[in-house]
Amino acid sequence: MGLARYTLWRVVQAVPVLIGIITITFFLANQIPGDPVQTMLGPNPGQEQVEAIQARYGLDRPIHERYLSYLSGVAAGNLGLSIYYDRPVLEMIMLRLPVTLLLMLSAFAFAIATAIPLGIISAKRRNKPADHVSRIVSLIGVSTPSFWIGLVLIIVFAFYLGWFPARGLVLPWADPADVRGAETQFQVIRTAAHHLFLPMIALGTLQMAQITRIERSAMVDSLQGEYVKLARAYGVPESTIVRKHAFQVAQLPVITIIGLGLSTALGGAVLTETVFEIQGMGRLIITAINNQDYELIMGTTFMFGVAYVVGVIITDIAYAYIDPRVTYGDET
Repeated sequence: MGLARYTLWRVVQAVPVLIGIITITFFLANQIPGDPVQTMLGPNPGQEQVEAIQARYGLDRPIHERYLSYLSGVAAGNLGLSIYYDRPVLEMIMLRLPVTLLLMLSAFAFAIATAIPLGIISAKRRNKPADHVSRIVSLIGVSTPSFWIGLVLIIVFAFYLGWFPARGLVLPWADPADVRGAETQFQVIRTAAHHLFLPMIALGTLQMAQITRIERSAMVDSLQGEYVKLARAYGVPESTIVRKHAFQVAQLPVITIIGLGLSTALGGAVLTETVFEIQGMGRLIITAINNQDYELIMGTTFMFGVAYVVGVIITDIAYAYIDPRVTYGDET
């Protein structure tokens, strides 16, 4: 089975998973106590207003009809109409998704750029001071919630030192006319990086700690392999052994933790965006839950599910790309 067929097969396998996410989310969202119409109109709405709102959003129909209608709508690319915003859910997601993607990608870039060197150094200097420091840092990172890290960063670097802003996020592709104090696109990018630094660290610390631990463990095993001992016996320089022989093999478990860490990052993004008042997908889903916006809850959860499934598929493909011993499908 080639790469294209394997990718298609994994996408087909993902369809039942996404349908399961839609189904579970739909029925759980509709079991939330309270009435979204009352939330929208206040405690004493008129009967005509209630009936009009229920008819507009389909809340007057039986739940099984609403489920089938929603399922067919998702298949057609329609995620429904937000009760709170009175706008299409897909439109709201497209407005907020770039913000969350920017935050997550920057957090993963920070995590990978710091974790892999730390893991390699820790493995090469096993049981030495550098290894102990790296392990302590990764242990603290794994044990500390992202929202707590965010609050500490705000207190230290925003409140006391005043080096970084404590709230908001600027998109690097925004128009300079829409960004305060910016006249050129370069100034917009600089402002975006300035705003992004603290939330990036807060969200990326957990990922960095997890990747560091896995990288160290994988590199330790790889450096003790028979092929490494043989290379050393032939007099191959240690730097070449680490770079060409041990490193590539050690990346398989790292790829797994990066791909599956997407779900952790999505959950952390909700808290990080709340702490730093960033208008992304995290704040969107919190707003949806607080206002019992069924369609928006289901739409944002579905997009989170899609992101996770895509991450798993990319991880599987990357496995076979990096290690020739891993095959696509039924190849032997």
